[in-house]
Amino acid sequence: MRSILWLIDNIITIYVYLLIASAVLSWLVAFNVVNVRNPIVSQIGEFLFRVTEPALRPIRRILPNLGGIDISPIILVLGLFFLRNLMFELFAGMA
Repeated sequence: MRSILWLIDNIITIYVYLLIASAVLSWLVAFNVVNVRNPIVSQIGEFLFRVTEPALRPIRRILPNLGGIDISPIILVLGLFFLRNLMFELFAGMA
């Protein structure tokens, strides 16, 4: 049981890092720090978009329009940390 908890914890951690990388890349593109015409940057951006967008899209539909600020990654990260901690609390008695 511990190995399954460890695996799920690591998957959540990696996904949080991907969310952070996606947010940072979107800021770098918005401020013209990186050029999306570069094939490597374009591939990385496309990968991050395809990995994170399915989880962020439902949150964006629920949130009200805040202008140019997108807080959906923050809400998703907080939700993932909550689920991870809840998982450890629920299954701590079983181990």
